[in-house]
Amino acid sequence: MTASPQPLVLASQSASRKAMLEAAGVPFEARAASVDEAELKRELIGVSGADVATILAEAKAICVSLALPARLVLGGDSLVEVAGRQFDKPVSRANAAEHLAFFSGQTMALSSAAVLVRDGVVVWRHVETARLKVRQLSPSFIDSYLDSEWPAVAACVGVFRIEARGVQLFDAIEGSHFTVLGMPLLALLGALRNCGVLPA
Repeated sequence: MTASPQPLVLASQSASRKAMLEAAGVPFEARAASVDEAELKRELIGVSGADVATILAEAKAICVSLALPARLVLGGDSLVEVAGRQFDKPVSRANAAEHLAFFSGQTMALSSAAVLVRDGVVVWRHVETARLKVRQLSPSFIDSYLDSEWPAVAACVGVFRIEARGVQLFDAIEGSHFTVLGMPLLALLGALRNCGVLPA
């Protein structure tokens, strides 16, 4: 009789990534990764958003993997680019308002990466980019939006939760809903089937 595989390890405490895996029926446990993302990003000036997201996802997965021999570890990261500028999570409500004012009327490129690592070695990586057309946002809308969504969106690149009032920021979205939520889920599920974590 074949032993059941050990559950996937998610190298994150991201509520949205955990919710996606739970809803998809993926058995997993979550372990936070102690990676200095700000320092890594400082070393990646001039690197595309998709590549930065992939490198950060890989760093998180490797960090957790080294402490958990033989376990399959998933790292994820998302990065927003608007008009050639990369954005981190807002550090304050005022900073969030600045981000939203900058996004107004522009197209946001949101890249979400997922990387699977075992014993410190990458076994699979994938990144997808969604394009979100931000409508013209008035100062009064930005204030009322943050009245309702702050501080929940402090943990969100792009200052929005698409499953909540963040959907009001956009005129159009091109790309996977899961990528917008923070993970290229369909590609990941295929990789997990290939790795034996999910039934084929």
